[in-house]
Amino acid sequence: MASAWPTPTDGDSRAPSCSKTQSDRIFSSSVRCEEDCVSFGVPRLEDPDAEEVKEFVEGQAALTDSVLARCEERERLRRQITALFDHPRYSTPFKRGGKYFYYHNTGLQAQSVFYVQKDLDGEAEVLLDPNILSEDGTVALSMASVSKDGRYLAYGLSKSGSDWVTIKVMRIDDKTPESDTISWVKFSSVSWTLDGKGFFYGRYPPPEEGVELDAGTETKINLNHELYYHFLGTHQSEDILCWRDPEYPKYIFGVSVTNDGKFALLHIMEGCDPVNKLYYCDLCSLPNGLEGFRGSNEMLPFVKLVDNFEARYSAVANDDSEFTFLTNKGAPRCKLVRVDLKEPDLWTDILPEHERDVLESAYAVNGNQILVCYLRDVKHILQIRDMSTGDLLHCLPLDVGSVSGISARRENSEIFISFTSFLSPGIIYRCNLATEVQEMKTFREISIPGFDRTEFDVKQVFVSSKDATRLPMFIVSKKNLKLDGSNPTLLYGYGGFNISLRPSFHVSRVVLARNLGFVFCLANIRGGGEYGEEWHKAGSLSKKQNCFHDFIAAAEFLVSNNYTNPKHLCIEGGSNGGLLVAACMNQRPDLFGCVLAHVGVMDMLRFHKFTIGHAWTSDYGCSDNEEEFHWLIKLEQGSMRDQVCLFSKRTLQYILCNGVENSPQTNPIIARIDRKAGHGAGRPTQKLIDEAADRYSFMAKVLGVSWID
Repeated sequence: MASAWPTPTDGDSRAPSCSKTQSDRIFSSSVRCEEDCVSFGVPRLEDPDAEEVKEFVEGQAALTDSVLARCEERERLRRQITALFDHPRYSTPFKRGGKYFYYHNTGLQAQSVFYVQKDLDGEAEVLLDPNILSEDGTVALSMASVSKDGRYLAYGLSKSGSDWVTIKVMRIDDKTPESDTISWVKFSSVSWTLDGKGFFYGRYPPPEEGVELDAGTETKINLNHELYYHFLGTHQSEDILCWRDPEYPKYIFGVSVTNDGKFALLHIMEGCDPVNKLYYCDLCSLPNGLEGFRGSNEMLPFVKLVDNFEARYSAVANDDSEFTFLTNKGAPRCKLVRVDLKEPDLWTDILPEHERDVLESAYAVNGNQILVCYLRDVKHILQIRDMSTGDLLHCLPLDVGSVSGISARRENSEIFISFTSFLSPGIIYRCNLATEVQEMKTFREISIPGFDRTEFDVKQVFVSSKDATRLPMFIVSKKNLKLDGSNPTLLYGYGGFNISLRPSFHVSRVVLARNLGFVFCLANIRGGGEYGEEWHKAGSLSKKQNCFHDFIAAAEFLVSNNYTNPKHLCIEGGSNGGLLVAACMNQRPDLFGCVLAHVGVMDMLRFHKFTIGHAWTSDYGCSDNEEEFHWLIKLEQGSMRDQVCLFSKRTLQYILCNGVENSPQTNPIIARIDRKAGHGAGRPTQKLIDEAADRYSFMAKVLGVSWID
């Protein structure tokens, strides 16, 4: 978290331009930036287990604690957020082998519990409770995959927010754990074969013998991903190596087995762009099945269907060798196509690209039907269509908001749909497509004691960016808001990796609006996926500056329309959104009173050297390439200061704010460091509450906002 930089004394909020000569000089001497950090006494932070890094982190934590201790609303926020957080939550149920499975949290449980139910009217049983696996709730159930016959559960456990996962197996009927343990798994799903004898998964090579490595704190670059098949009841060392490609060490592999069990589809990704290569293996054609590859050095005979990174392909259904895919090939807002593997050059459009709406997902259901989900101006639309023709059969009614989960399978007529919005904590609908009228019946609805949605207003506005691009933005506030320019306001954004920010419910935002009088705003800027791949590309690589222009335009709209003023405006974002708000802070320090940047990508020159950072170059570019280095250091029109400040942020904070007293920095710049958490996934409930109380009490302190009973 950080407050805004002081406004430049010359009153010019724009960064100085950077000439080609200056930029070349920076490129040739970028290593000196690292040396400068060291010369100022700031350690390089690649090794979190190094003593000097631990000392640095402890010093940061002490400084942060001293600042947060002065935030008067911290404890009231913690109590109020805790009270509203204490409500039951459910995931979308799914069906396997005649049984139903879902996650459930009673309210304040550290981690959600995995349940099984023989039928919807029967009693639910706890299948796996991750809360008993650690005292502090930091062991998370990061994945759960049930075999199609409903006999086995393969589940992944991660510790303290780590991306590293250990896969284990349980027999479902008697809840007996099997001996199977799969290690060094990362960025992988689990896909069972139809016979339930085992599953495909992806992993990285284990460390060399004798090398001790803490899977979770190490920062070594992730290379040479491999695809394996594991037979139940065997040791991991016996797993079949199904695919690897040492010529391309940055590739990541994933397999999905088709619903009929005949084919294994291999998806190959290199970065975070929505593109993939697509190969397939006819499992039925293997003379001795997968068993025939045991003890062999031969990989599976995958056939190349798509061998380039021009588009994304995701299987929806297949009838033997005839496949229906969702793709953005020649369709930035996506479409459905059909191809027969026997005629791989003949592709037919089944559902063409919509002129405006983005086709986000499609599910085969009820024999020969497809449930499709469109995004229209950042609001979801649901339709049932004929699989053969793509013709519209039914529209499923849905309020303004977001579909947060869909459970549908081709052999079932029953579907479950989870819905949320800014003012709806969650509704799970159940719909039977076999009936004459497709009625969306409420299966479960979350209710929060003490929350009255009628107290609030939600509206969507459209803002003009610097180049006149039309940007959607949601505004949530208490009813009868006075537009006098004095309201404390929180503006949130992301703008990257084709990810769309959609309406969703957050307890902490309700508390901010109700008890601190905040207006909450969600800006849908370029770089995301709100309007398809063209929208994404318009905010990435050499056009990344468009994201910052868009977000600044959203902030200026709020000021010019008298929602707030710069002294009462806070901007917030996480991950790519952390980069967003940090860059906007540097470019327009006059426009913001507070900045909350979570787990942001801040070192734009070196991020690709650690863990999975190399995959992010698809959105940012890479400083090893001179042309792309100039994008990163200048962004647009030579704004050199923007990225230099991001690169050396820890140096500036260390120099200016190594103590609360007698600091030349009038606004606090602090780093809240959680030493048992990762990028965000798997955090226990109490950590979520504590983090929200800390960051929003800091915001209230900086903006001068007091509690409202």
